[in-house]
Amino acid sequence: MSVSVSKSSPVVVRPSSEPATSTAGNLLKLSSYDKNHMCIPVTMFLVFDNPINEPAETIKSALSQALVPYLPFSGRLAAENNAVHITFGGDDQGVSFVAAAASCGLKEVDLSDRSSPLTSTLLDELAVYYPAAACGFGDPLLLMQVTEFTCGGFVVGVTWNHVIADAAGMGQFLRAVGERARGLTLASSVVPVRWDAALKAAPPAAAGFVELMMGLKPMADVAILDVTVPSRLIGSVKDAFRRRGKSPCTTFEAVAAVLWRCRTRAILSGSSSDSSEINPVVALYFTVNARNYAGAREGYYGNCVTGRFVVATGGTVANGDLVDVVEMIRRAKEQIPEQFKEGAGIGNGNDGVRQQQVNVDGLVGYNLFIVTCWRNLGVDEADFGGGRPARVTSHTRQEVTAPACVACPPFRGNDGANVLSGCVRKEHADAFLAELALSSRTPALLDS
Repeated sequence: MSVSVSKSSPVVVRPSSEPATSTAGNLLKLSSYDKNHMCIPVTMFLVFDNPINEPAETIKSALSQALVPYLPFSGRLAAENNAVHITFGGDDQGVSFVAAAASCGLKEVDLSDRSSPLTSTLLDELAVYYPAAACGFGDPLLLMQVTEFTCGGFVVGVTWNHVIADAAGMGQFLRAVGERARGLTLASSVVPVRWDAALKAAPPAAAGFVELMMGLKPMADVAILDVTVPSRLIGSVKDAFRRRGKSPCTTFEAVAAVLWRCRTRAILSGSSSDSSEINPVVALYFTVNARNYAGAREGYYGNCVTGRFVVATGGTVANGDLVDVVEMIRRAKEQIPEQFKEGAGIGNGNDGVRQQQVNVDGLVGYNLFIVTCWRNLGVDEADFGGGRPARVTSHTRQEVTAPACVACPPFRGNDGANVLSGCVRKEHADAFLAELALSSRTPALLDS
């Protein structure tokens, strides 16, 4: 089977009307969170199986309307006087938009089969990407493509420069576009805020992790997998955690524990007899929406992300039960508020962030595992007239520099937590999937 995607030439979508005040030449300062994510491209797919009338034209018109209150999305990165900022309001600025049509129906292709050349090629065609590995100064901050399938379903491919918004911020913006696509012409349900002077600065942990990542080289032979952690397994982990007298664990904590243990077991199963490989020190790094900790105003859609390391020996993770792994993750999460306490920076050791980074500096590489979560951020609440998306997922054409997973929102007809994984090399992919299958078959035996 072959699938083709025909695309229109890109057009620049500008705000549908002039803002109440002149914005020509306006500058948006970058927060410390924005600077941590500058020039990093992100691509998100929203898959809709319910048709709407002329999806590309409908969404393009709604996008133009939504840009009026969300004008910085139409801007560009610029440097002036040794400072980087976002300029917006110029006549030459806007969002790059492409209308496209696929030669098949959504049910004729399996977007979950990342090993299929057909799927990989199709995903490459369902979005507009930046020409280089990083977003450049002068590039649009937002690229959007709407692809209609023969069944009437459609995919909205959104690629953006992380400097303008994190996933929660993008979810808020897409909901605003959806409101306008549905004909809700009144003000948005959320008043957008892009600059918040009262926002607490990004903690050293966030900046330190970015510095760590910038020095990484591309990994070879990474297996891109679309996997599911079944609801039954997640429920069993939660039940076991509760039976130990703990406060309820979250779905994310359970999923992260399952992924980390399965990944660690898969890697150790192929280790040599060298003692350092049999029981290496491993680290999990998970990201956190920090809005509540940083005191962000309601409606803030800029970047506000921090994270935390969990460090253990490979044997502890691989041989411990899942409740113990959840407990390690929980303890790390409980330290997040400490990052935002006054004076909790370098030098006083209040949160151990800098010392923690020193301890994990040697883990950069295959023993580091990163988990990002798109659940509960509103990215699956965008409704352009036919209901919410059947699924939300991601894709990248950039080389993978660190083992990572994205926990995506649940999708229709899938019983469990959907995860896009690039966390193991191809040589360990079968073992990783086998460990996940074993855990799923015997959820009651959490120490198996």
